[in-house]
Amino acid sequence: MAGIEPALPAPAHTVAPRPANASADPACGALSEGSPGAPGDPGSDASSAGVTGTAPDVSGVAQLTAVQDRLAGWISDLSTLHDLTERLAHTRTLEEALRELLRGGAALVGARRGLVVLAPADGLGPETTVGLGLGHAEIGHIETVPRRALSYARILDGLPERGACGDDVPAPGAGRAPDPRRSAAVAACTEISEPDIPGEKGLDPRLREVAARLGYAASYAVPLTAEPIGRTGAAVWLYDEPAEPTERQRHLVGLYRAHAAEHLARLLELHRSRQAVEILREELLPHRLPRIPGVRLAVRHSTGPRGGGDWYDALPLPDGALGLAVGSVTGSGPSAVAAMGRLRASLRAYAVMEGEDPVAVLSDLELLLRLTEPARSATALFAYTEPPPGGPPDLPAPDGLTGPPPYPDDMDDLEDMEDDLAGEGWGSARLPRKLVLAGAGHCPPLVLGGTRTEFVETSLSAPLGMLACWEAPSVEIEPAGGETVLLYSDGLLQRTGESMDRAFTRLHAAATGVPGAIRHDPEAVVDHIVRTMLPQGLDDPSSEEDVVLLAVYFEE
Repeated sequence: MAGIEPALPAPAHTVAPRPANASADPACGALSEGSPGAPGDPGSDASSAGVTGTAPDVSGVAQLTAVQDRLAGWISDLSTLHDLTERLAHTRTLEEALRELLRGGAALVGARRGLVVLAPADGLGPETTVGLGLGHAEIGHIETVPRRALSYARILDGLPERGACGDDVPAPGAGRAPDPRRSAAVAACTEISEPDIPGEKGLDPRLREVAARLGYAASYAVPLTAEPIGRTGAAVWLYDEPAEPTERQRHLVGLYRAHAAEHLARLLELHRSRQAVEILREELLPHRLPRIPGVRLAVRHSTGPRGGGDWYDALPLPDGALGLAVGSVTGSGPSAVAAMGRLRASLRAYAVMEGEDPVAVLSDLELLLRLTEPARSATALFAYTEPPPGGPPDLPAPDGLTGPPPYPDDMDDLEDMEDDLAGEGWGSARLPRKLVLAGAGHCPPLVLGGTRTEFVETSLSAPLGMLACWEAPSVEIEPAGGETVLLYSDGLLQRTGESMDRAFTRLHAAATGVPGAIRHDPEAVVDHIVRTMLPQGLDDPSSEEDVVLLAVYFEE
């Protein structure tokens, strides 16, 4: 493995090599009396001794054994480091990497518990604390200790280690010769070992109290540093009994954490990039869904790790109409997000001008895409929900009364008039509303009601930007009161990992299985479908697909 220094300290089980001069060692220069081959032994091979004239070379065998033991120790160390770093390299998120770092480090230093604090020195975050064998409550107890008394906090703050960096208080493990690498009084500590917290003098009383409550008696803390960020955090491992890592363990964990810090720095940059894309995408999507009489909306959406171009929109239009759209731009990353924002803004403009004709809206959008971004294609579905039939005239009513003039003098007569007009369709937002829609290579909507669960029969059409001239007929449906229309992106289907036919069947089954008690609540409907389709949840880091699910409920 790259970075492994050849000169490692001898393993603890290794026998020290004997001196080259065998005669200086009585154990090697003479055999014990009475042993086989010793002078005077009747069973000794006198003729062999007479031929060679020397004793067997025991020192050479011992040296060879020592070298073999040392090589075996090195091979064992290399294998262990290889396994641990390979497991660490397979982590894909910051939290996974931090937990694996704690597990690997604990195996190397012989600890059972620990915690790692992620606190990048550049102040751009994110900041988090992850524990190994420690719950949130236990980590909270540790954080009640004064910051200067915590070893990992002193590393994060750049404070010198007590004694090791020039303080008067003896360093942990006092009695050893001072390390010249720590002689500078203001030098930042590279590692802090507290081998005997109950018996160590000069420690903060609160630290002793927390250590006794949580059942640990020693700690070993190290920094995590990698370019270009510099310090990214610190890790500390806790021992149940007074102990400290050996020089060999320190060396191995130093190699491991150097690799871990670089891996964390890469994941940190990736996390920040994804977070920036996610913030940009959120700003380009609606901040809230509009309120339209007789219609309730709910949406769930999730962005893939690299950021994608799936989008949705719900746009209030004149006279109480409503425009609904879902779509997907090819590609991923910031460029796809930016293209998605441009496409959504253009569709909103076309919807305001000619929203009652969804085919015209998508035709204009296709022309714009082909002229401005000829290398990109997109799918889209636009639906126009007509205003409630027989909407009330926009006339003021005296004394707070409502309805068209003339107003009757008797209140009972007024109620009778409103009932009659409501029966004729006036002022009712709950009557069937016609939905006109057109799609360009997008998934068909799904209608969910008390008596039906079916996909809308839409004509096959190519995605935008794929043909020289896009054209497709529109489709009209009339959702009844109490029915829900589901608009979604293909990411909802692709995240299942099944073929498209099976995924459509699974979606139909999920919609059919929505309990009747929650069908009037679009929020509960979308949650049920997401749980059924995606048991791993929307925020699955292993999936690259964006997901959009928009529910439109028409009140009864």
